[in-house]
Amino acid sequence: MKQNQLGKSELFVSEIGLGCMSFQSEQKQTGTRVIEEAIDRGINFFDTADLYEYGLNEQLVGSALKGKRQDIILATKVGNRWNEDKQGWHWDPSKSYIKTAVKESLQRLQTDYLDLYQLHGGTIQDPIDETIEAFEELQKEGLIRYYGISSIRPNVIREYTKKSNIVSVMMQYSIFDRRPEEEMLNFLHENEISVIARGPVARGLLTDKWQKKVVENGYLDYSKAEVETLIQKIETLPVPLLSTALSYVLTPKAVATAIPGARTVEQLEEIVNSYEETLSNEQREQIKAWAKASVYEAQR
Repeated sequence: MKQNQLGKSELFVSEIGLGCMSFQSEQKQTGTRVIEEAIDRGINFFDTADLYEYGLNEQLVGSALKGKRQDIILATKVGNRWNEDKQGWHWDPSKSYIKTAVKESLQRLQTDYLDLYQLHGGTIQDPIDETIEAFEELQKEGLIRYYGISSIRPNVIREYTKKSNIVSVMMQYSIFDRRPEEEMLNFLHENEISVIARGPVARGLLTDKWQKKVVENGYLDYSKAEVETLIQKIETLPVPLLSTALSYVLTPKAVATAIPGARTVEQLEEIVNSYEETLSNEQREQIKAWAKASVYEAQR
């Protein structure tokens, strides 16, 4: 599988990574099999977060990757802090919390270092300088190799681009959610920062099983009827739906990797087998003409 450089870092990530959020601790064997199969199929980038299942997701990923650490690029995220009663979480981008949380993540992941540590959200009201200082110190201490942010907010992304040494921005990006195209993709590419595209199949809407995934309230700013209409138009193209979804988000130069989730080995195989069939420029432009521009001013 093709690998791309992540920003200006020394990390080279597979074009298809694996978002591990869907793995559940009670199905550890299944999650482990998917991760092992992903490695066998050329995937080297694995993303999790301390938020997922109270950290149990990190434990599963760490266990599955034991003995394979040198072959993979491991990423996790920080900032969403579980309340003591575990009934909810709150946002905490403070330096003290980040420097404590990373050690807990390292322990759960059974590793001495993270290849990529990401801020799991953020607003312009955050103590951004303090947050950056935390990541910079962790880098100097050797606990993380590089850091990035997970955000769709242009003002936050621009602030971190200006003030920090982030190598990546994770953002939701798909045919149904084209917000990054409005101003972020070119901006990040010009600043040599890579995009990690999450949600490329739009919660399963851009797969062959899409009819089972459509819900009454639609998806984002698409009504149910608009969702169905757009998918039916895309299906008139000679490229399979899943291949279309992956190719669409991987085409921009800013995008280094897309991280669909896969609950089973069969889903993973379908993703990998679909990855190499690509859209032509004309087909991609046709999809743009069919789809909405997805500009969300409230996210600034």
